[in-house]
Amino acid sequence: MTADVLIVGAGIVGAACAAELAALGMRVEVLDAQGIGSGATAAGMGHIVVMNDSPAEFALSRYSRDLWQELAPQLRTCDAFARCGTVWVAADDEEWQAARVMHAAFEAQGVSAQLLDAAALRACEPALAESMAGGLRIEHDSIVYAPTVASWLLTQSSGAGNIRMRLGARVTAVSGGDVTLADGERISAAKVIVANGLDAQKLLRSLPLKPKKGHLLITDRYPELIHHQLLELSYIKSAHHATGTSVAFNAQPRPTGQLLIGSSRQFDTTDPAVDMPVLAQMLRRAAHYLPVLPTLNGIRAWTGFRAASPDGLPLIGPADDSAPGVWLAVGHEGLGVTTSLATARLLAAQITGDVAPIPVEPYLPVRFAQKAAHD
Repeated sequence: MTADVLIVGAGIVGAACAAELAALGMRVEVLDAQGIGSGATAAGMGHIVVMNDSPAEFALSRYSRDLWQELAPQLRTCDAFARCGTVWVAADDEEWQAARVMHAAFEAQGVSAQLLDAAALRACEPALAESMAGGLRIEHDSIVYAPTVASWLLTQSSGAGNIRMRLGARVTAVSGGDVTLADGERISAAKVIVANGLDAQKLLRSLPLKPKKGHLLITDRYPELIHHQLLELSYIKSAHHATGTSVAFNAQPRPTGQLLIGSSRQFDTTDPAVDMPVLAQMLRRAAHYLPVLPTLNGIRAWTGFRAASPDGLPLIGPADDSAPGVWLAVGHEGLGVTTSLATARLLAAQITGDVAPIPVEPYLPVRFAQKAAHD
């Protein structure tokens, strides 16, 4: 098969782009240095969540969550898709007022959300600390096991017959018409899409991406201990820290009955080792919200690296003048799983010249070149 499109990266974003373009009849070849969903996709929580830190983040995450809801009936048991919903937890009166503001914003945009006072929160999630002031429930948020979904998109989606994969193929250079592999082989195609997260910087040095290291811990099985994805209301502020180390409470009920506990963010390191002081800080924070946590058995901790852009939004569209003919789908930070399906739709619309389902301007890579020129 001679490919129309080469995609570098077989994570959830690359897989979504491949499935979308293949469904349009394009012949797609996907190259990855490791395996399907083996990078940031495997390291993350798989939380599908509407975020409203900015209008652009809200538009992309909401549209993508709708696409996940449409895809869900096709997914398998092993993909662990569950509509558990999200509860944003308010620890005090100030955060309770923030929850009320957040509720009004969601309701104005047609996103179903329910305010929970302290008693309702306690009834909803009895394991939370009794001191919590309330919360906000977003009922249609979900969770999924992203590595297996990436595999399904590449092998079983409607266009899978148009997709070929080459795993263990490390790309060392890209241009608008071909890629070069580590063994010197060159593969040509009309279009090249770079969707391999932080490793994209090794191919395009000018990309404004920074690594954000994160820790996660999974427990033994404690069925029904929590029922929703739980996040503290100050999580958004933590998620967009640009320097230093920060932690925030984030707990997910896995379909297995296990709890997945996060989250942390560190800059200026690419060491994948678990940082025990940071892990301890993260777990202390979580125990403030879930007092039972210190009595549970944690069975594994690991780290991953989010590819963060300066403004917290992904780069979706043609690369800058230094790489003519190359397309980007990178910089999703902690929302790669959530926004993968929308990213694929936006990129496909640009490639085919169709009208995009939501405005693409906030995500175009050229915005950083324009800012540099203005500065």
